[in-house]
Amino acid sequence: MESGEAGRSGAGGVSLFETRKARSNGVSYKVFAATIGVGILLIWVYRLVELPASSGGVDGGDGDGDGGGGRRRRLAWIGMFLAELCFGIYWSFTQAVRWNVVYRYPFKDRLLQRYENKLPGVDIFVCTADPKAEPPLLAINTILSAMAYNYPTTKLSVYLSDDGGSEFTFYAVLEASHFSRSWIPFCKKFNVEPRCPEAYFSRQFKSPAMEEHDDQEWLAMKKQYEDMKNRIESAIVNGSISKEIRNQHNGFLEWNDKITKHDHQPIVQIIIDGRKTDAVDNDGCRLPTLVYMAREKRPSVPHNFKAGAMNALIRVSSEISNGAVILNLDCDMHANNPDTIQETLCFFMDEETGHEIAYVQYPQCFSNITKNDFYANSATVIQQIELAGMDGYDAAIYIGTGCFHRRESLCGRKFSEDLKGEYLWETNKKNVEKTVEEMEEESKVLAGCSFEKGTPWGKEMGLVYGCLVEDMITGLSIQCRGWKSYYYLPDKAAFLGLAPNTLDLSLIQHKRWCQGMFQIFISKFCPFIFGHGKIKLGAQMGYCVYLSWALLSLPTFYYVMVPPLCLLKGIPLFPKRILVIRRTTAYIFSFIETIIKQFGLSETIFDLTPKAVSQDVLKRYEKEVMEFESSSSMFIIIATLAMVNLFSFLKSFKIIIFRPQFDNLEKLASQFVLCGLMVMVNMPVYEALFVRKDNGRFPFSVMFKASVLASFACLCL
Repeated sequence: MESGEAGRSGAGGVSLFETRKARSNGVSYKVFAATIGVGILLIWVYRLVELPASSGGVDGGDGDGDGGGGRRRRLAWIGMFLAELCFGIYWSFTQAVRWNVVYRYPFKDRLLQRYENKLPGVDIFVCTADPKAEPPLLAINTILSAMAYNYPTTKLSVYLSDDGGSEFTFYAVLEASHFSRSWIPFCKKFNVEPRCPEAYFSRQFKSPAMEEHDDQEWLAMKKQYEDMKNRIESAIVNGSISKEIRNQHNGFLEWNDKITKHDHQPIVQIIIDGRKTDAVDNDGCRLPTLVYMAREKRPSVPHNFKAGAMNALIRVSSEISNGAVILNLDCDMHANNPDTIQETLCFFMDEETGHEIAYVQYPQCFSNITKNDFYANSATVIQQIELAGMDGYDAAIYIGTGCFHRRESLCGRKFSEDLKGEYLWETNKKNVEKTVEEMEEESKVLAGCSFEKGTPWGKEMGLVYGCLVEDMITGLSIQCRGWKSYYYLPDKAAFLGLAPNTLDLSLIQHKRWCQGMFQIFISKFCPFIFGHGKIKLGAQMGYCVYLSWALLSLPTFYYVMVPPLCLLKGIPLFPKRILVIRRTTAYIFSFIETIIKQFGLSETIFDLTPKAVSQDVLKRYEKEVMEFESSSSMFIIIATLAMVNLFSFLKSFKIIIFRPQFDNLEKLASQFVLCGLMVMVNMPVYEALFVRKDNGRFPFSVMFKASVLASFACLCL
């Protein structure tokens, strides 16, 4: 790393954080990138200079030399040029986020020395949408890890948004509130890490602070957690909550036989009121505030998915705790570092530049990544380089979880230099005199589905509506209001979630992302239009690296499909000298669905990625065996492309062996190598088609349809 700005500011004279430029910003990388750029230009020149004539060309295979063969080769050649042109333009976009990589380093000791008694209130939002796809135990583990942060509990509030409106989720939160009275002091006494009980007790070792005589306390805590788990799981399995449990809390009165996931009144329950002096743990220390919210839903009113839930949380929390900083987490993304809040506040509370920052985004890390990460869930290049490259333009992308927000910027305030020196971090005390019942009733109004009608919510205030990736479009909107955003990549992961553990779930997730990002690209929010003059050109290009994923599926699909078909016919496409599955399935479906939606022929559907899978699937995932059991259209494409490449490779191999005198053999060498590489990439697909006997193999219907399509493609040529 090259040393960057450290800054001098504030009473202590030293900045609360440091920014350093990465070595990849140096001359050596730029020379390397320049050589790649020259290579791309030479490919373009080759395609233009060597453009085949439309007639009289040799069509290879049969050596007929007819005009139709020449036209086919010319069309294939032009298609290759357009595909390579798209790849080259996309590559130039990626350089914008690789030439300006920076990393941030906070100094939390300096923060505590200056502001230990003046820390702001922090509201933590945890969102869940469906108790079946996202089991309540996931959500309460995230809640418990957040409640146990090393932060003043009187300034910490945790909110759960339950878009499923499930009484089982409410019951789980109620159980978690009881368990927290033992769990939080246990964590702080033994400096437990991680502070997610499921993750902690599943490890093979105890906390380093524990001694042998503490074993009994550890065993007792584990038993208490297991008992809580069993009670929650038993209630879910039985499909009902006993009368004895219902009598423990008036909140259960909100549920009756008429309530459904998509049709229910607003529910707000303050389960722990952190203002009360008697809201304490087993050691007598104050507990954080804990709130359950299920916003109102009616079939006739659009609920705007996660963005609507977040906006309801913003309003409800402003009535109850009104913390100046908001952290939002997905229900499976538990806190992994108990000091994360202090590290983040080093950016917000820096006296020189803190007033400019709207949000600080953390990378999305996972606890269930296999050794070889065969579904590429880690996204290492994106998380460690490209997102840090966006940070080089002070335009970190908001990715929807693991993000700390300045409340006022999230609520629509425009940046002004007048904010410098303005102290905004005191926790709002306006509700000290209100009762819990009063705050709950007032909050229900704010969580009502009619509250936003005729207001700027979803447009200029809160998260932006109308897009499947509400996070990215919201971050862009905030930056275009003049705010800066940072990306912080700590040595120790701040949050750990659960990555998709089947190919189907991974593709569904990427299809949703790509569809939403392509919506942005072809809308008024396109960074080159919406961000012109508001954010730096490098940041505009950086956004388009991701917004063009769906568009890039077309040249990728062409490159995967056309060269092997041309190889079958002996048509040379290369001179004498891959993310393939995602780009040819999830990305191309997202492209098609977005175009259909733009013409008003379909409505936006939010495909929730389930977090619960069977034990058989989990075992295969841990062994890094791919799942192909879905009958999805995306899987038919995967199998069809694999078969086309296999047919082409086998026929070409036959020609090499039995017809070595074939005229175009030398010209087709590059295509043969490319086709062979595609066959190697698709080995797991062939295994699932022809070899495997487990439930993770391709269904017969998929294999049959793919065989027909692949044969049809080859015969048509």
